[in-house]
Amino acid sequence: MKLTMNNTILSLFPIFLLFLGCGNPQNKATINHQIAKEVGITNAQSELIFDHTKVFPDNTQLAFAFIKNGTAIYYGVEKRNDTIFTIRNRQNAFEIGSITKVFNATLLADFVLQNKVKLEDSINPHYDFEFNNGQVITFKTLANHTSGLPRMPSNLDFDIGNQDPFSSYDAEKLKYYLANEMDLSFDENGAYEYSNLGAGLLGHTLSKIGEKPLNQLFQEKIFSKYNMPNSTIGSENVSMFLVQGKSPEGQPVQNWNLASLTGAGDIISTAEDLSKFVMAQFQENDETLALTRAATHAINEDSSVGLGWHIRKGPSGENWIWHNGGTGGYTSCLVMNTESKNAIIVLSNVSALGDPMIHIDQLCFGLMRTF
Repeated sequence: MKLTMNNTILSLFPIFLLFLGCGNPQNKATINHQIAKEVGITNAQSELIFDHTKVFPDNTQLAFAFIKNGTAIYYGVEKRNDTIFTIRNRQNAFEIGSITKVFNATLLADFVLQNKVKLEDSINPHYDFEFNNGQVITFKTLANHTSGLPRMPSNLDFDIGNQDPFSSYDAEKLKYYLANEMDLSFDENGAYEYSNLGAGLLGHTLSKIGEKPLNQLFQEKIFSKYNMPNSTIGSENVSMFLVQGKSPEGQPVQNWNLASLTGAGDIISTAEDLSKFVMAQFQENDETLALTRAATHAINEDSSVGLGWHIRKGPSGENWIWHNGGTGGYTSCLVMNTESKNAIIVLSNVSALGDPMIHIDQLCFGLMRTF
């Protein structure tokens, strides 16, 4: 599920070099294994990282959180001059794209538990105009992608040549779409159709109910609660080093601003902050987070969706709860198992608009299988 579409000098911590174009593969593996032991990851995990990272352009950076039995360790790599360096980047900031949708749903769950809304409630009364053809949309269907809304609104001209393609899609354009162009397509039982528009509309509606910008609500209800001081919306608000987003060719690109659809993918965060959010998922007494993880719609025998989160069966039949994300300059993936308290987080400045982005998902799920 993709949304297809920098503060201080970076402190490099070179521990080892892996030369991609020459050298003895056995020597490379030996160095790799030595470093893996020093930082606490396994040889298999180290090799997976190398195998997937070598295809990325220069100046690609990846930040990892390995959470095992509820304890996190951090690891980072950067490719420069066809060489992969390890670096300390647990507090470097990246756009996380559609993982934002999980935070959107977490805010909804908070509102539900505060009796501000019910999941089955219609969002329509929160707008002072009638939706096209009197169509009705509920909070739950926006959060679990069963509203019948398309991936993108029909009045959004998404041009991948535009480095910030959502920035002009303001509240007035969203209103026009809802009032004049919206056409829901779903069967009588509801069907899963991944929708950036739906998630954006959910965030827009929650902001209206909370009477505050979505970023402020995230700060008050989620980031502060789970000790995520380096998470925000808007590159101008980032207090840590913001890793430069890259195009598929490795050229610098602008950060995205999703305007009225900000709830679909505008959060900027760090591996360290996201690890705190993930480890909070392991606390059984957190009703808000538990509500987001509860399955609300079956996609097929092996996959379902909660509120924001997607759920799939792991190799042993356990539930893997996950989401990924992508923007013009970044790709991310997060997978967790709340029973074993294991998780993998991968953040990168690999563009979601090019073929190499698939390696981030493959790497994340591959690392999860090593636990």
